[in-house]
Amino acid sequence: MQQLLVRPENMKRIDSPELAKAYIDEQVAAIKEQVGDGKVLLALSGGVDSSVVAALLIKAIGDRLVAVHVNHGLLRKGEPEQVIEVFRNQMHANLIYVDAVDRFLDKLAGVSDPETKRKIIGKEFIEVFAEEARKLTGIRFLAQGTIWPDILESEAGIKAHHNAGGLPEDLSFELVEPVRILFKDEVRMVGKTLGLPDGMVYRQPFPGPGLGVRCVGAITRDRLEAVRESDAILREEFAAAGLQGKVWQYFTVVPDMKSTGIRDGKRTDDWMVIIRAVNSVDAVTATIEEVPYSLLLKIRDRIFHEVKGVNRVLYDLSSKPLATIEYE
Repeated sequence: MQQLLVRPENMKRIDSPELAKAYIDEQVAAIKEQVGDGKVLLALSGGVDSSVVAALLIKAIGDRLVAVHVNHGLLRKGEPEQVIEVFRNQMHANLIYVDAVDRFLDKLAGVSDPETKRKIIGKEFIEVFAEEARKLTGIRFLAQGTIWPDILESEAGIKAHHNAGGLPEDLSFELVEPVRILFKDEVRMVGKTLGLPDGMVYRQPFPGPGLGVRCVGAITRDRLEAVRESDAILREEFAAAGLQGKVWQYFTVVPDMKSTGIRDGKRTDDWMVIIRAVNSVDAVTATIEEVPYSLLLKIRDRIFHEVKGVNRVLYDLSSKPLATIEYE
């Protein structure tokens, strides 16, 4: 059985565990046929697409999957640890963990232009991944978490398809794309059926540059930590209030701007945390979630008590358009 490159017009939407299991069985057979006794390399971010691809490959070829997880310091709180726990400890994956935090943050120091930040993060990620790939031998295949909307958007000229084109010329692989013909909701159903944890399967949309675009302006380590800690508080409180999975996307932003405040009777000059919570179907437009005021106050109080260097908490009421969902 060969992997399909185009979604069949009559393909039934995978909306049940039974249909997901049938798809899993088909893909496991297709992966075995394509790869044979070869090895497969995968950049495992911890996002739903790459995680589902990893779980499928582990089921098909076991430790002949080599998964590389690069921690660039821009992930949300607990995400690198979750990748290690799920894939190395629970699924016994052949996982390579690369701590590249200092490398990325040193390169980003003093850079405030959003596009330049994105390019540095993207270029550095490719270089780190390529360095790890060159240490390995006998790998002919590269797995990717390409999904069907990526193909449609690429064909429509909306965005470039994230394929292996960014890798150096000396690294040439045959692609393995087992979720290529699926929509995002189908990928989640497959991941759930494969036994991945809900926190990974139902992970919110997360930008490629990670928290780098939510630490607005030039990234500093202390302000980046304020973004990470406040985001964790927001996610915890939304989950406790039953909003996880009901609100499409929610996060915090800490701009490079300070304001006057008072703490313990003394003047402070600290940052502000901006809370963003939006609902959308396709990210083309977005509306604002009407978060209960009592919940906002609870989140505010936790941020004030638990996040260093913050003296204001704001709630963003801007819909898309006019504002974009992310700040950079």
